[in-house]
Amino acid sequence: MLNIYCKNTRTSRQFNEGTTLEEMLPEFEFVRPYPIVSAKVNNVSQGLRFRVYNNRDIEFLDLRDPSARRVYCRSLCFLLCKATQDVFPKAQMEIKHPISNGYFCELHKPDGGETADGDVARIKGRMQEIIDRNLPFHRREVRLEEAIEIFRAQGYEDKVRLLETSGQPYVDYYMLGDTVDYYYGRLLPSTGYIKVWDIIPYHGGILLRVPDRFDPDVLAPFVDQPKTFEVFSEDFKWNRIMNLRNAGDVNHVCLEGGASDLIQISEALQEKKLVQIAEEIERRYNDPEHPVRIVLITGPSSSGKTTVTRRLSVQLKACGLHPISFSTDDYFVNRIETPKLPDGSYDFDNFETVDHRALEQDVLRLLRGEVVDMPEFNFVTGRREYNGKHLQMKPGRVLLIEGIHALNPQLIPQVPASSTFKIFISTLTSISLDDHNWVPTSDNRLLRRIIRDYNKGAFSARETINQWPNVRRAEEQWIYPFQENADVMFNSAYLVEFAVLHVHAELILRTVPKNCPEYSEAHRLLKFIHYFIPVSDKEIPATSLLRAFIGGGSM
Repeated sequence: MLNIYCKNTRTSRQFNEGTTLEEMLPEFEFVRPYPIVSAKVNNVSQGLRFRVYNNRDIEFLDLRDPSARRVYCRSLCFLLCKATQDVFPKAQMEIKHPISNGYFCELHKPDGGETADGDVARIKGRMQEIIDRNLPFHRREVRLEEAIEIFRAQGYEDKVRLLETSGQPYVDYYMLGDTVDYYYGRLLPSTGYIKVWDIIPYHGGILLRVPDRFDPDVLAPFVDQPKTFEVFSEDFKWNRIMNLRNAGDVNHVCLEGGASDLIQISEALQEKKLVQIAEEIERRYNDPEHPVRIVLITGPSSSGKTTVTRRLSVQLKACGLHPISFSTDDYFVNRIETPKLPDGSYDFDNFETVDHRALEQDVLRLLRGEVVDMPEFNFVTGRREYNGKHLQMKPGRVLLIEGIHALNPQLIPQVPASSTFKIFISTLTSISLDDHNWVPTSDNRLLRRIIRDYNKGAFSARETINQWPNVRRAEEQWIYPFQENADVMFNSAYLVEFAVLHVHAELILRTVPKNCPEYSEAHRLLKFIHYFIPVSDKEIPATSLLRAFIGGGSM
């Protein structure tokens, strides 16, 4: 008999060897505001069909948990792909990237025709039929060579190229009815678990809508993001030019000695974008009717705000302008006045953490040409200090304001909007693992932050992972609502980023103890980065944005 400890109830029960998590669940009574869809076994995410053969700690999860949400969304993606094949034999459904609180997908029909509303309706109807039949998701474990042959026979060259570079002797694949597919994490027991979902036409493709992360009984609200969509589209265009659609393509290029070229291309594309932004700022600076004098720069955590601001300053100088800058962090209220979270800890991401009234008054004085004594926040003492830094707006000067609240319209409401130029720095990964396995847009930022925090001695990997959910909640509240207000979006993600981060992150992630809750995320990230062939950072330039996170930078 097995001894199973349930974290939800803090009690233990005994079960026969080989009992599934789904069979164990009814034996533990606890409040379940939402359906249980997955679990963690010794802090590792597992599907409910997982069979237990040793004593284990179990935590059952609903859709409010990120790992459970991933299980649900993967299963929903498989359902979409199967329904597409059933309705349009030999068609391909490509799940490209998350957007608008859902996932953008492209239907590639055999005749090359465009996706019509009727196509979406037919696929949706077939999806519901499969849900009503409650078909099981079957997992199979086979030798790598067998899996490659299975997917090659199906015409899934994207999966073949990924698996060829995986280095694993055995791999899992899934079946739903007679449809075979590959997913890099666990799935639901059956399609009957899928209750909340929808598909709608979107930008010539399909938007797969998913449950709200805070209230999984309803769909996440639709938020149109045309500028974000355009950034993805621009990157996909370059990927197609270089014949790089998925991680397997990147891996093969790296194995063939092409990593250096990819690094140089990534750097060149980013520099080209910065030049274009600087030239647009120069044009608007010289606009006789609405001259721009202030550049507002924001982005989520670890997007590269500080480095982009510095590199943009160089390009503005090349345009004949004289940038001066400060960070909204310098206007933090004294630590004792900082808002707090419900648990009593400081809420450093709250808008009221910034003394925006003082900041606005200083900006207005600068616009009037006055010499302004600028503050600097002392993070050791937790107080705002004045140490002799002065700024003044003279002819040819443009003011750069960088910080997470820079695009918040309440930051400088008295400053005319026509005199500002707004930049949102995103980190939108345009490379997927394969056509059905997208890369979460926040994963490269989390890996960047883990590496930077660890190397600087600020936080351990466990501490950074522990803080990340609060960081993400703050971004949803204080940063992302304003991203579509930007005049331009700058994507700081790299084609070969995960290959480079692989080298730095692996040892750091292995420092997370297996007996702590944070191990679940560390384990997932370790598995994820192993899909990418490691690439040395020796050819990453000292001025590269990545250097801000991996070290060795000169800016």
